[in-house]
Amino acid sequence: MLFYETQAQDKGLRFILGLDEAGRGPLAGPVVAAAVALRQFDFKCSINDSKQMTQRAREIAFLEISQKAYIGIGMISEKAIDTVNILNASHLAMEMAAKELIRRLPKETVGHQDFNTQVILLVDGNIFRSQLAYQYKTIVGGDGKSLSIACASIIAKVYRDRILCAYDKIYPQYGFARHKGYPTQEHRLAIQKHGACAIHRRSFAGVL
Repeated sequence: MLFYETQAQDKGLRFILGLDEAGRGPLAGPVVAAAVALRQFDFKCSINDSKQMTQRAREIAFLEISQKAYIGIGMISEKAIDTVNILNASHLAMEMAAKELIRRLPKETVGHQDFNTQVILLVDGNIFRSQLAYQYKTIVGGDGKSLSIACASIIAKVYRDRILCAYDKIYPQYGFARHKGYPTQEHRLAIQKHGACAIHRRSFAGVL
């Protein structure tokens, strides 16, 4: 899980940011991205692709990652997703997350004249579009191959799940706390019965 991090370090890159998102497939809610720059690589808890972990394991990992990394969060709303499409929204969310993380780094570090050339983004997936000035590497299945990306996948998943659980209190008839907006049979039947609510993605099939 440290192959890509070690490769980057061997090239003299000092700031390695893992990027991943949660929420590309759901019919409702935002897409949330996380950027993670690890200060330590040793973890007591298990770190893996968030989809392969239980909710409890993700929550435990979330706490330890928060203690051992710089973290940035980016979020694009369902209305913006309908406007720019989910792929572009995912890239925008990851770009926002990276910017937020950079803002959290010590000012003397970011202000160094060579800073931009010492940053690399490790991005889960096969394509990434960004206006950022940093080099990046896309990694298919990166959340199972890179520790930094796996940590980002956990942070993004837990963060988004908490948002959907909060929405469940506002719209209890849809069951968001259970399916987190994904197109389960329960969710589709709820849409058929109650219609779409304010956080549904109108551009997604099955919502309208």
